[in-house]
Amino acid sequence: MSDVEAVVRKAKTRDAKGIRRLIDDYSGERRLLSKDTVAIYEDIQEYRVAVDDDENLLGCGALHVLWEDLAEIRTVAVNRESRGQRIGHRIVSALIDDARELGVKRIFVLTFETHFFGSFGFQEIDGAPVPQKVYEQLLRSYDVGVAEFLGLERVKPNTLGNTRMLMHL
Repeated sequence: MSDVEAVVRKAKTRDAKGIRRLIDDYSGERRLLSKDTVAIYEDIQEYRVAVDDDENLLGCGALHVLWEDLAEIRTVAVNRESRGQRIGHRIVSALIDDARELGVKRIFVLTFETHFFGSFGFQEIDGAPVPQKVYEQLLRSYDVGVAEFLGLERVKPNTLGNTRMLMHL
């Protein structure tokens, strides 16, 4: 299958089960944080998905706004049979466009795929790229991804070895 057969679009609630399968496939390898199914439904508007002509889910990714000028790209996954067809690239490009549309100035990612994200202009950083006052506000979030972003101990076992990267729009 060539990448022209895949369409990237906003996710719909009917895509949640396919997103769940992709997350499960990669979270077992500790490549993605596992998510409760209810969280996928609650956040479905953050997702972009790639589908084929028959609406089979080929990949997904989400853009989660963390603060006024900062968002995180998370949960980027492509089914194993569709890897190497630039589907992940097309999903991330759509998420970057979404960030621009929202007025976000910086996009953050925690990843093992540094070369992939580097191709978009993401650069490795140390620590969380927010001022102390914003950091203190983010500590109030119940979102596991925000806890991962902040480097809180309660999520470190799931994310050992990944790299913090940031891109300025």
